[in-house]
Amino acid sequence: MAPGIPSRQLFIGGEWVVPVRGERIPVICPTTELQIGDIPAATTEDVDIAVKAAREAFARNKGQDWSRASGKHRAKYLRAIAAKVLERKEELARFESLDCGKPIDEANWDMDDVSGCFEYYADLAEKLDERQYSPIELPMEQFKSSILREALGVVALITPWNYPLLMATWKVAAALAAGCTAILKPSEMASVTCLELGAIAKEVGLPPGVLNIITGLGTAAGAPLSSHQGVDKPVTLELGGKSPIIIFDDADVDSAVEWAMFGAFWTNGQICSATSRLLLQEGIASEFLRKLATWASSIKISDPLEKDCRLGPLVSDSQYKKVMNYIKVAQEEGANLVCGGKRPANMEKGYFVEATVLSDVKPSMQIWREEVFGPVLTVTTFKTEEEAIELANDTEYGLGGAVISKDDERCKRVSELLQAGIVWINCSQPCFSQAPWGGNKRSGFGRELGEWGLENYLSVKQITRYISDDKWGWYPVPSKL
Repeated sequence: MAPGIPSRQLFIGGEWVVPVRGERIPVICPTTELQIGDIPAATTEDVDIAVKAAREAFARNKGQDWSRASGKHRAKYLRAIAAKVLERKEELARFESLDCGKPIDEANWDMDDVSGCFEYYADLAEKLDERQYSPIELPMEQFKSSILREALGVVALITPWNYPLLMATWKVAAALAAGCTAILKPSEMASVTCLELGAIAKEVGLPPGVLNIITGLGTAAGAPLSSHQGVDKPVTLELGGKSPIIIFDDADVDSAVEWAMFGAFWTNGQICSATSRLLLQEGIASEFLRKLATWASSIKISDPLEKDCRLGPLVSDSQYKKVMNYIKVAQEEGANLVCGGKRPANMEKGYFVEATVLSDVKPSMQIWREEVFGPVLTVTTFKTEEEAIELANDTEYGLGGAVISKDDERCKRVSELLQAGIVWINCSQPCFSQAPWGGNKRSGFGRELGEWGLENYLSVKQITRYISDDKWGWYPVPSKL
């Protein structure tokens, strides 16, 4: 076992709890293909215990301990968690690189974002106090009405493996800021840092049961959690995509090439919003592809713990095989392999795939229409702005999209017409805790982050008071009353 990989149990009710069935799941390092530890395998019985702990924490002391406490009270814990994440930043980043293959520089960046997200929602928790009993203007002066924002209840948070701790934080920080109690179930493919969040919660004294963390297979733990009658049910979903990046012929080619690469190869290409469909205006296509091939082929592919690594391994053997099959089928269907498409020659072990660019891709091809979730950029060309928009929107997904051009008016037109929840202009992939994140079509519904993320976990209650000294007088007073 690699040194420094902690052996944790389930985190339920503020304590480490052995799974009822005592089973565990091996943690395989995608860089070495070796087991570096294991995680507990929760099942239905453990889900029941975690939900019970969360319900008790929500109602404890009539909610005064957490759910009905002030936002300022909850913010203290969120800020304490943020500080502990920064204190353990290098250690947590290393765990994440070992667990899912994320380059260490990216993992360190993610830990900064984790801390920042907890800080941001601490601020919103405090501001929530100021928004309580906000007045509503009414047409009748005899009444006074206001809004009370209450925690939704016990929530289930199921998160993916590509940003293990960060995407868990998007949900956890917002849910706790609102006053909810939560059961977090991270992907079994990358759970190590989420379990460490339990250790941090315990260290800062988060009230028992406010945050519970169970790990395990989706079928054994995720399914019973998502269907549990003890969990309050409004749902938001972020389901990935096949995002376009449109580059017009007036763009700065060198800058656009780098943004195209970043949009497709960041996080080893395993990013839900990856701008993996590149639409190039014909006038710059030849120059662009030449520079793209040269630059993509020079990306440092290595052990993700190495300094300046920019492309690490895919998360698992099954994901590696899936990506390689997509590349194979694309070429069989007529796509041209510009660069990449294979395992790096110097990497005998690990689930590594070179940064891959495929040109001459037709909209009917599988590689153009389906989410690959690997470092694969597909390219087609267009003549007019109208054609570019039609190609970009011809998809069942609608998470993100990007447009690169020196023409501000064109960028504005295109951004308004792209059918996506997120649009980037002259860049790709920036993400901020303050801005809403989510998609349209099959990319899901609802929004995370920003004030919108907090609203997911709040229930709005109308409180209306009759303030007139006059009787209501709707019914005649009986003579013998």
